[in-house]
Amino acid sequence: MARLVFRRIEQPGREYWAGLGVLAVLAMVGLWAAHVMELEGHVVTGMTNRVVWGLPHVFAVFLIVAASGALNAASIASVFGQADYKPYARLSGLIAIALLAGGLAVLVLDLGRPDRLIVAMTRYNFASIFAWNIFLYVGFVAIVAAYLVAMMDRELGRSDRWSKPIGWLAFLWRLVLTTGTGSIFGWLVAREAYDAAVLAPLFIASSLALGTAASIPILAACGRALGEPLLADDMLSRWQRLLAIFVAATLYFTALHHLTNLYASAHHGIERFLLLEGGGITQLFWIGQVGIGGVLPLALLLLSAPTMARLNLAAIMVLVGGLAQFYVVIIGGQVYPQTLFPGMEITSSFHDGEIAPYRASFYELALGLGGAAFALLLIGIGAALLPFLPRHPAR
Repeated sequence: MARLVFRRIEQPGREYWAGLGVLAVLAMVGLWAAHVMELEGHVVTGMTNRVVWGLPHVFAVFLIVAASGALNAASIASVFGQADYKPYARLSGLIAIALLAGGLAVLVLDLGRPDRLIVAMTRYNFASIFAWNIFLYVGFVAIVAAYLVAMMDRELGRSDRWSKPIGWLAFLWRLVLTTGTGSIFGWLVAREAYDAAVLAPLFIASSLALGTAASIPILAACGRALGEPLLADDMLSRWQRLLAIFVAATLYFTALHHLTNLYASAHHGIERFLLLEGGGITQLFWIGQVGIGGVLPLALLLLSAPTMARLNLAAIMVLVGGLAQFYVVIIGGQVYPQTLFPGMEITSSFHDGEIAPYRASFYELALGLGGAAFALLLIGIGAALLPFLPRHPAR
């Protein structure tokens, strides 16, 4: 294999600057929305004391899970020895760090008291999975940063002496990270929609699909900025097969999750709500998560010849389905009433036993989109400052 040459976006055109400008505006609007929520309180949102995790948490979990999967190209190249993916290893590391930064930014700004972040980072309750995830997120950034240094430094990257072992560590760490994120819900026994250990492998499969799907449009955008495609015809088919495998795995674990709940009679109520009687939640599950995010892109990937346009379309559909998936998991799991006293009739007048209403406000949507825009902004700036993008010497 010829020696790889990497470069940055040296002469950005108008399209590049226009895109960066739009992303900067969206990020600032998200920051303004967080400021309003801090001043006015969460009363300006659709969240209540029954739905405490709103649309910003959907975006935050979506970005964090996608960040883990965005490192696929680097892991395939270093851990599994597939040299064809090595040109995309650097960019995958940048995408992973940027998506995680965007997700954590939304998470911190939606906590209600971001000024107390130092307390959360210095005092830990190790009986809580939330405390564990702080170490997982910070460790992921540090390991991927070291991975990028090993790949980009001429002395360290000249052989696999450092990049390969760090690549193994990054691969194992991101599996643990996604398991920890899924365990936030899987270990939460108070909610019938969450109480399932299968959520951990479901989140891992989702991260692989979402990370791959997020990388494809970014590769296409970087190729337009450079004036040449970054994915040759042979690599198009490889990325297409890779995305199809991960989408199929996500559909499998989704079916396994609901079949597991249907096997337990105690969970028949939540399953009936999610699959049949949940109104908008049910529509999001079947149309958004299963249809747009699973069946349609899988059919497009398996039944059509690989082209950049079709691959982009399938990737965008997977991302839309991913947002629907986490909305169903996070919001749907909260609006369904908790079983406070199993087998007994609830006579309270405080809405116990009722479906909780939730409608996301503009501020929540702005904060979530602002976090996604912040992540893309970091990627755009990073690609222009450092040589993350591949170029073959023959070109």
